[in-house]
Amino acid sequence: MDQFIGLDVSLKETSISVRQNGKRSWRGKCPSDPKLLAEVICKRAPNPKKIVFETGPLSVWFYHALTGEGLPAICIDARHAKAALDMAPNKTDANDADGLAQLAEVGFYREVRVKQYDSMLTRTLVAARSQLIKIVTELSNQIRGLMKTFGLVVPKGAGRVFEANVRNLIVDNKGLERIILPLLETWRTVRDRAAELDRQLVAAARESAPCQLLVSIPGVGSVVAASFASAIEAPENFRTSRSVGAWLGLTTRRYQSGEVDFDGHISRRGDNHLRGLLYQAAVVILTRTLADSTLRTWGLKLRKKVGFKRAAVAVARKLAVIMHTSENRRAF
Repeated sequence: MDQFIGLDVSLKETSISVRQNGKRSWRGKCPSDPKLLAEVICKRAPNPKKIVFETGPLSVWFYHALTGEGLPAICIDARHAKAALDMAPNKTDANDADGLAQLAEVGFYREVRVKQYDSMLTRTLVAARSQLIKIVTELSNQIRGLMKTFGLVVPKGAGRVFEANVRNLIVDNKGLERIILPLLETWRTVRDRAAELDRQLVAAARESAPCQLLVSIPGVGSVVAASFASAIEAPENFRTSRSVGAWLGLTTRRYQSGEVDFDGHISRRGDNHLRGLLYQAAVVILTRTLADSTLRTWGLKLRKKVGFKRAAVAVARKLAVIMHTSENRRAF
């Protein structure tokens, strides 16, 4: 008989629930290791039909490891699962595993496409680079703020200009120099590491045919192209190009109840980082003449009607559609 398994995954332990013929046949726990989980599942459920778990930090690892063992692993949307799991009177890991097993049995779930390891490596590279750039900005702002307290205003400038200005201002203040120099050296080290990751990202984009096609679009650089390609993976993952904007949370929400019917703000669901990058690209398209295109002309006309921010969101949504259309043409 077919068996349906629910996994409530946590960092240390995973709760397991096995259902068969509409009833729970076994429930237990196992260390959060896919190999150990596969052994327990094969022992307790020799005929698994579906193995369901929610999206989370370990979901990519679990999915690929379990499918590599030949098990029918399915990753489902955590928001969708929460609506069903909240019906239980008590919130426990064991009860959540039971609820996931019931969802697997009745088929009431929304399966999530799990990305491949190569795409996750690219996303990790982009995220690491963005984090280092954020640290560099925070350190430079911290240095400027500390020096203002002593009447030392650092002139505008970035990179080596910023470092030279800071050193020139503190050269006669030995007490402040002992405090600022460690921060400045850390700033320079992190900046160099960010530059290394930036070179890796540019090199990877140059070797990728999809990225080379995407960077030909005005306003799209290596970071946006690599992030978009790794998020989409294959154009056929979306039936239409228009659905990409909704998937990224760039479409407005709608609320309708009785005689009430209105559109709200954008949903902001999906990939937060990619959505932010597309918005930045849209700002570049609207503010820099070097990115002149039909999209820019359309965005500038819209800007006069609805304002800059709403126009930028609309341009970002349309840019996502254009990028997916370009990918689709390349694939077919």
